[in-house]
Amino acid sequence: MKLVFAGTPEVAVPSLDALIASDRHEVAAVVTRPDAPAGRGRRLVASPVAQRAEEAGMEVLKPARPREEDFLARLREIAPDCCPVVAYGALLPRAALDIPVHGWVNLHFSLLPAWRGAAPVQHAVLAGDEMTGASTFLIEEGLDSGPVYGVVTEAVRPTDTSGDLLTRLAFAGSGLLAATMDGIEDGSLRPVPQPAEGVTLAPKIRVEDAEIDWSAPALRVDRVVRGCSPSPGAWTRFRGERLKVMSVAPLPDRTDLAPGVPAAGKNAVYAGTGSHAVELQWVQPQGKKPMRAADWARGVRIGADEKLG
Repeated sequence: MKLVFAGTPEVAVPSLDALIASDRHEVAAVVTRPDAPAGRGRRLVASPVAQRAEEAGMEVLKPARPREEDFLARLREIAPDCCPVVAYGALLPRAALDIPVHGWVNLHFSLLPAWRGAAPVQHAVLAGDEMTGASTFLIEEGLDSGPVYGVVTEAVRPTDTSGDLLTRLAFAGSGLLAATMDGIEDGSLRPVPQPAEGVTLAPKIRVEDAEIDWSAPALRVDRVVRGCSPSPGAWTRFRGERLKVMSVAPLPDRTDLAPGVPAAGKNAVYAGTGSHAVELQWVQPQGKKPMRAADWARGVRIGADEKLG
């Protein structure tokens, strides 16, 4: 089939690579978000998908909005059979959805209908799911509600951050997306409507959502730290300044610290929660680089009456 691939971040690149490598399909063009400011100089930088497509010598379309008539006209000229999508980042209007013969097929990083929305992997970690996966589905105008072509499952490991899990799903999902394109082409796949039961939503995690509640159980604190890593990053306050908490380890045998109370040992830092303590492993003070929590504690010299939060 002739394909137009839509995607933007690094997590979409494995799927683009899988489709480029396929001997059954032609990726005629790529659709991605416009160049965005990045780095200290805030210079405009092309998306990871755009960079990969340009390396492969492919046409790259960067509409500010996919309803723009120039973009729609070019898409009609290309006349794709199908448009596979991975984390494109913009809503597709009906005028765009109607152009490819087989529609737009999205790779979503959850087992639908669970975790519909922008942050399915983060919510799976926050919820303590033991199993998640990826789904390919036909895009409709509803939120991730279209019929499903196929799924692949992935276990959530006890120490997974959302970044760890998303990286594995990106590669597992790339094979699923390529297989879905194969099945659509030869007619062996038909999308199946999602069940009405089991729908959960996964809205974007905001910075304010990532603040650590030290009165919560240690298990919850650990999930917030892992689920918000690498973005937006779990955080707390210490002496009025924001302190990013990058990794912790629950310590079920230590119950002597009240919620939010820190304690520094010779080579470790601990903090109380609503259940038992956690060890702070890596932190990032405001305006500084990430560092081992023990090194941070030696520098700030935590006092006896101080608290986090």
